[in-house]
Amino acid sequence: MTSYYGPKGTSPFAIVLALMTLVLGLWIAWSWREAHSIVPNVIGAVLIVTAILIPLAIMIADQWERAVVLRLGRLVGVRGPGLFVIVPFVDQVAVWLDQRIQTTEINAEQALSKDTVPVNIDAVVFWQIHDPERVALEIIDYRQAITRVAQTSLREMVGSSLLSTLLSERKQGDQLLREEIGRKTADWGVSVLSVEIRDIGVPPALQDAMSRQAQAERERLARVLLGQAEQEVAQKFVEAADTYARSPAALQLRAMNIIYETTKERGATILMPTAMVDAMNPATALGIVAAAS
Repeated sequence: MTSYYGPKGTSPFAIVLALMTLVLGLWIAWSWREAHSIVPNVIGAVLIVTAILIPLAIMIADQWERAVVLRLGRLVGVRGPGLFVIVPFVDQVAVWLDQRIQTTEINAEQALSKDTVPVNIDAVVFWQIHDPERVALEIIDYRQAITRVAQTSLREMVGSSLLSTLLSERKQGDQLLREEIGRKTADWGVSVLSVEIRDIGVPPALQDAMSRQAQAERERLARVLLGQAEQEVAQKFVEAADTYARSPAALQLRAMNIIYETTKERGATILMPTAMVDAMNPATALGIVAAAS
């Protein structure tokens, strides 16, 4: 059931009660038709008229509904939920309002962002009526007004934001829209519970350019990281060279370790210059080679 203007359909309870009253009035009038008293006829006529007026007087509002009642054009009050009675031909239910949470879809097509990029944005507004009296008296068509206000606020937000901000900070955009739309609709008796941006569309050419930009940025970062790694390795080599220069024994131990690592595999043969073997203390080197084989 949605909010609407005009009369609501007659409730089944009022129809049944009217039929019972009508049957009772007809029965009294028929049973006492030969009586010389006018009282039964009067009672029957009153019951028949009452049966006709019952559907116009008895109203039932569902738990989530509120009825704004006017008496001769002046506000009487807000009725519901449940059963209530109005005076036929004097009172009228001007508006039936639904107080459940409702949604309105909005969109901004080809709206220009702050950096002059055309974007298409779709969003959903969740709102609820908190003051039925103000909704009925302050504005003619509150549904249309909410849609217009929401679309205007959405375009204003797009025009004041960069495209990168819209894409990366959706939650902040949702919050700004909720506050802006809620501020404008509060005077009408409508509360905005939340706003959710569903999609942000950009032109295909711009999407391709953004993709190339992102790829170039990733390649740049990869090259920077590779350069930093090479710089760190080079620095370590410099430190190792300084250590070997200060300590020839360390260089000999490193050379012996290289020999050992290369001769661990079975069947490996290494040819070394005699000068290199002499520099590394041949007795020790030959002992390592013998142990490894």
